Amino acid sequence: MFYTHLQGHIEAILFVSGDPVPVVKLSSLLDIPEQQVELLIAQMNEAMLEDSRGLVITKVANGYQLCTKPEIAPVLEKLGHIQETKLSMAAMETLAIIAFKQPITKQEIESIRGVKVEGVVNMLVERRLVREVGRKEAIGRPILYGTTEEFLTCFGLNSLDRLPDLAEFVALEQS
Repeated sequence: MFYTHLQGHIEAILFVSGDPVPVVKLSSLLDIPEQQVELLIAQMNEAMLEDSRGLVITKVANGYQLCTKPEIAPVLEKLGHIQETKLSMAAMETLAIIAFKQPITKQEIESIRGVKVEGVVNMLVERRLVREVGRKEAIGRPILYGTTEEFLTCFGLNSLDRLPDLAEFVALEQS
């Protein structure tokens, strides 16, 4: 497929940004309607699949991001400098609680987990997976935490609505 100059601009913007770029931002930068941006990106993805390219444009966190295809990962890992930073089980549990119960305080997380979570929550904030979203109207006005767009990006989600239903998740865990 022949790329138009607008598609070249979109590809360059997504490449340079690294982070998801909202359609409204692409529309503004290119001075074209949002619907045209969506159409151009759909055409680009189709071409990327047909041409067996190593990249794909993915919709994440209310925007689009240029990503490598998962099947290319073994080759990229040979570069050696790509480090996958894994979260501990405690961090994953805490992050799951925050994702499903947000906004939530540290004390509420601790009552669910049964252990202190100060260090884990601080690490999740440092990694920009969690952020302060406000204060609870209670004695001491404790900080409320919620997930970030970085959380959505890391887990390949377009929105929190894409999280599995908590009841289904618990049913799977028990079976």
